[in-house]
Amino acid sequence: MAEPRVARVTEIIAGSPKGFEDAIKVGFARATKTLRGITGLRVVEMRVAVENSKLVEYRVRLEIIFVLET
Repeated sequence: MAEPRVARVTEIIAGSPKGFEDAIKVGFARATKTLRGITGLRVVEMRVAVENSKLVEYRVRLEIIFVLET
């Protein structure tokens, strides 16, 4: 039988001028610097910043799921 686990979800927002995929990678890379035991993430929201009628930044809101240490 598997050992019981408890997970936590934390939310972060990340951005990139390159695109949504890069913004997700930026957010995930930053999360791995301070969170251990990450088991997944969920893209909650995608937005774009616009200046002078041009797309200047792609932004994502992520839920990072990680297992709490015992």
